[in-house]
Amino acid sequence: MRFPPGRLPFTMLRMGRYVIERNFGAISDDDMLSAAVRSDQMAMERFPEIIWEHSHIVVGDDGEVLTFCVYEAPSEEMIREHAAAFGSHTITRIYELLDDVTPAEIRRRASGVPVS
Repeated sequence: MRFPPGRLPFTMLRMGRYVIERNFGAISDDDMLSAAVRSDQMAMERFPEIIWEHSHIVVGDDGEVLTFCVYEAPSEEMIREHAAAFGSHTITRIYELLDDVTPAEIRRRASGVPVS
């Protein structure tokens, strides 16, 4: 059953989804792996409500490593608490994720075909 946006029954409400942009500076591959493992362990132990979906890792023109990590969490504040406890990086920005779309989804929406 599909519900209009913002009209989910209270038992089906989802937590917010967030994209966290982080700057790790000039970090080595091994140190990046260690940081990711530490973040994941901390989330499981101290912030079990947070779900780490996936991350995109990029290198800027200046050689600094940036990550764009997608999390599901009860609040932006909890994401910030996790980041502060994790350390070893700077949060550049936190975005609330509104939707995931693919080219196929855009074409479906544009054609007006309803979701079954």
